[in-house]
Order: sequence, then structure tokens, then C-alpha cells
Amino acid sequence: MSKQYEKLAKCYEYYQSVTDFKPRVGLILGSGLGNYARNMKVECEIPYGDIPGFPVSTVEGHDGRFLLGYIGGVSVAVMKGRVHYYEGYSIEDVVLPVRLMKLMGIETLFLTNASGGINREFQVGDFMMITDQISNFVPSPLIGENVAELGTRFPDMTHIYDVEWMELIRTVAKKESISLKEGVYVQTTGPNFESPAEIRMFDIVGADAVGMSTACEAIAAHHGGVRVCGISCISNMACGITGEELSHLDVQAVADKRAEEFERLVTRIIEKM
Repeated sequence: MSKQYEKLAKCYEYYQSVTDFKPRVGLILGSGLGNYARNMKVECEIPYGDIPGFPVSTVEGHDGRFLLGYIGGVSVAVMKGRVHYYEGYSIEDVVLPVRLMKLMGIETLFLTNASGGINREFQVGDFMMITDQISNFVPSPLIGENVAELGTRFPDMTHIYDVEWMELIRTVAKKESISLKEGVYVQTTGPNFESPAEIRMFDIVGADAVGMSTACEAIAAHHGGVRVCGISCISNMACGITGEELSHLDVQAVADKRAEEFERLVTRIIEKM
């Protein structure tokens, strides 16, 4: 057994010692969605710090616990706070929570985040459904010995984001009268915001929004046969688009302002899954 899988197995062993709850959908809460628990019936909470070897988020605004329960009639594992590569964890540790949720039983991973808008047709506060991604600027979580229990050595990435779920998201957004953009998300390492030259490069290669999470999580989930969907809140325009300097506090403020509508959209989508 590889050290990577051995660590994961120990996390799952602890999970089984706490609860036999089996979630069908995993939801990772991005910035601004920290109060999402009010939209669900929580059956059990597990602090990350209680799980042996589990990475713990150090970012302000990112709590660190699993919420297990129901959104409508759908069983869910909700990550209240995610781990980022820039916090100093290995990329394997960053995606360990996703792999743990796979062992818990999830069939779908719903990713949310706050991001910087690159597409000049976007406005601050827009929601963007992620249709594809660019992950070349962070290490692949699949580098190293392949663990057959987690997935194949060379997984296809043609449809990282599930086509059926994308259509569902469009339908729900329209029904709820919530404006929804669509686009390609690019992940960088952070923690610094990108330079104007880097944003121009990302624009040229086809990115519509940029952030410091999500893409590596999507790869790990897709590798494991989990269906993936994602929505990003455009919390600021990326560096150089408007000439304004960027601040994490400003990002958090916009995400918080849009939280109620974001929560409603996410909840209605999961209820239909």
C-alpha cells in the first residue's frame, strides 16, 4: 500500500468510527458560503482537526469541518472550508478531502469558489458555471505512483465537468431567475494575486476566470470516477482589467454580499440531483 493511500485509509477508518452516514453528493464551500449550514439538515459534524493526518485550512473565512446531512432529500457531505496549495500542503494533501469523500460514497462533487474575472463581459458579483479548466499552473495531483483504487493511470479529461449536470445548472438558474455566465476557470498557486501580464496571458489561452483552488480537486474527483460540476462567484475583476489593486478583504466582501443568492442556486441544483 502506498503512503498516500495508507494516509487516506486511516482518514476513512476514523470517519467510519464516527458515523455510518453515506453521502451521495460532496459540496465544497468557497468564500462567502460559510453559513451554508442553514440550508441543510445537519446530522453530524466532523472537525478536520479530529481526523488523523487530515489537512486543516489556515485561511480566514474558511472554517474546517465536514457537515453531513441532507439538502432536500439528497444526502450530502459539505466541506465548510477547503485547503489550498499555497498554505504549504502537498498537492496530494490538498485533494485528500476529495478522495476521502469518494470513499464516503459520493457520486458527484459540486465545487464552488470566488474568482477573479478575466472575461471583460463579466461583472463583479456574476456567477459563472465552470465548463472547463486550465490546471497547468499547479502540479497535477496524479503525479507519482498511481493508486489503482483511486483511478486509472492516464485518465481522460475531455469532460471533467459533467455535461448532464451543466444542463441541469442552466435549467435551475433560469427557473430561479438567476443570471448565469459560463466559462473556463484557471487555477494558479497563489497566494499572491496574478500580475497584469499573467492575466493577459490567461486571456490569450482562453481563461474566463482565475482562482487559487478547484481545478486540482476536479482532477482528483474525475480520476476517481466522480461526476463534477462547479460554479464560481466573480468576486473581483482580475488584476489589470480595471487598474484597481486587489485585496482579499474586497473578495470576501463581494462573496458575502452574493452569498444568499449563491446559496439558493446551489441548494436548488442539489435538490434536483
